[in-house]
Amino acid sequence: MSAELLLEETLIKRSQQKKRTSPQNYKERLFVLTKSRLTYYDGKAEKKFRRGWIELSCIRCVEIVKMGGGVIPCQNKYPFQVVYDTNTLYVFAPSHDSRCVWVQSLKEEIKDNLVVLTKFHPQLWQEGAWLCCRQAEKQAVGCEEYNLFGDISRKPLPPIPGEYRNNERQRRPVPPLPQADDDDDDNEEEDGEEEEEMVVALYDFRGTEPHDLSLVKGDEYVILDKCDVHWYKARNKYGEEGYIPSNYVTEKKSGNLEQFLWYSKQVNRNKAEELLRKEDKEGGFIVRDSSTAGTYTVSLYAKSAAGEGGATIKHYHIKETQSSPQQFYLAEKHLFSSIPDLIEYHKHNAAGLFARLRYPVGKQDRSAPSTAGFSYEKWEINPSELTFMKELGSGQFGLVRLGKWRAQHKVAIKAIREGAMYEEDFIEEAKVMMKLSHPKLVQLYGVCSQQKPIYIVTEFMALGCLLNFLREQRGSFGLGSLLSICLDVSEGMKHLEANGFIHRDLAARNCLVNDSRVVKVSDFGMARYVLDDQYTSSSGAKFPVKWSPPEVFNFCKYSSKSDIWSYGVLMWEVFTEGRMPFEQSQNHEVVTLVTKGHRLYRPKMATPAIYDIMERCWQDRPDERPSFSQLCLMISDALECDAPPPNGSTPYYGGHVGSNTEDQLLNSIWN
Repeated sequence: MSAELLLEETLIKRSQQKKRTSPQNYKERLFVLTKSRLTYYDGKAEKKFRRGWIELSCIRCVEIVKMGGGVIPCQNKYPFQVVYDTNTLYVFAPSHDSRCVWVQSLKEEIKDNLVVLTKFHPQLWQEGAWLCCRQAEKQAVGCEEYNLFGDISRKPLPPIPGEYRNNERQRRPVPPLPQADDDDDDNEEEDGEEEEEMVVALYDFRGTEPHDLSLVKGDEYVILDKCDVHWYKARNKYGEEGYIPSNYVTEKKSGNLEQFLWYSKQVNRNKAEELLRKEDKEGGFIVRDSSTAGTYTVSLYAKSAAGEGGATIKHYHIKETQSSPQQFYLAEKHLFSSIPDLIEYHKHNAAGLFARLRYPVGKQDRSAPSTAGFSYEKWEINPSELTFMKELGSGQFGLVRLGKWRAQHKVAIKAIREGAMYEEDFIEEAKVMMKLSHPKLVQLYGVCSQQKPIYIVTEFMALGCLLNFLREQRGSFGLGSLLSICLDVSEGMKHLEANGFIHRDLAARNCLVNDSRVVKVSDFGMARYVLDDQYTSSSGAKFPVKWSPPEVFNFCKYSSKSDIWSYGVLMWEVFTEGRMPFEQSQNHEVVTLVTKGHRLYRPKMATPAIYDIMERCWQDRPDERPSFSQLCLMISDALECDAPPPNGSTPYYGGHVGSNTEDQLLNSIWN
């Protein structure tokens, strides 16, 4: 470590995890800064124990903290903050000069980071609010511009009353810290970071780089560091440490359903029915998220039921009592303290259901999800590690082939033909795009940028482009299948929207389908790098005309709301099973029609209520269009319909209970 050592000093840190802020939250720690990491230790002479660390590549902001007249309940009066991922570490230096050295040194080391903030909070997060702007959401956008290169030494804070400025003179004795309030949580660890977080592996993971840690499904691991939202540093039972994909593990704690084979988080009603019919086993069941956040549904399959012919699928809402302690039930006479206890009971007793829960479906054979890159901080791929296989087609940027990385991971490889895109700009953006990881987004694994042509390596989607899939399967889709496609796309777009990312070219041709018939959004953000006359207007702006709203025609103004308009057109493509929008009109004619208020007609397969959702996306004013979060709710509610109450059990009624117009719309979708 000594070769990398930049700074070392005893400072005071404030615990990040305490429920309340009291003097006992402030602990003396030996801080060590190297070229790659900020680490803090319990610096006792007889024992030097590492308490925590932060990888410098994960740091988003380093700046002084303005106290605004607040009282600092420790002897160090010069705070600064280190913002990383979704956390803020507050450190208190003994002098103004010491703080300047730490802040400037850290700023120098992080100046090339990809995740630096544009705005930060200059004051503390304390007692559930930001003291600077009084926002009560901890992840709220900052309220002051952040200067990555700012020299804070030019802006010293006023002297603290009663404290000597001359560092060579002895300080006045510091009175002992007052005791914490009686209702402070004395049972907590002294630092939140010191508590070991245990996780359980949901899938096997074979590490590909020396710094990776392989996972064995079902084994337990200790999380050492969450320096990246997609990759954690972990330790296994043998003491081996390394990086693991965060979406391959789940927290080991009571109440976390991810640990169980019968729970499938990313499954809606329509997909649950598909899985149950495909498995075709008596008593097959899935526990899934309901359309109402925080509630769950049991989908149950039986080959025959009394008085009914053929196979039957019914959906039961897991109800909760209002009493304390809270209990769960499917049939009112049988109450349980937890959902796992409820499932275990109904495995052996139908007790109001039309069959026992005999066979969990879905998760045990489910393929592992994609990871954000093949390893932590790995985005440049060596082309010699790629094996090229069959040609998949010719895309907007060039030829696309099926391939394998290191002879084991199936991938799609796009060879970018010369002159098809602004390559240098895209390569920089690719590092950001790799971090956009979601089950309904096609994962970018990396690029080969050191040769021509450059390659873009992405997740392989076996059933190809959504547009071709719709056309090839035309006539085989039911209303539920089409809504399920729309829900997949809206969920992927909701994630882009939440991360402030604009697609700019959302259409069925830019969505792909995997072998489980899950639809994922592809090529998000790529439209900015296209060099193609078909996508260029007379003003030089690029846009796909038939999918674009008036503000793009007139002002080249892109936003999540322009993506909403395109989503409405995509819904129209889905419900026409792949027809071309405005198929009888040229691009310039479409501009005139849309500007005059003309909209696409209602497809035959779309009910009036579903078409109403499309029309909401096509409002002239962007602020009158829904968000993707609202669209997810509308579509998922549309997928839930009533199940008759069987044998005294509590049935599931789809949709949200309410009297407003939107609820009436959603309840009428299936009428």
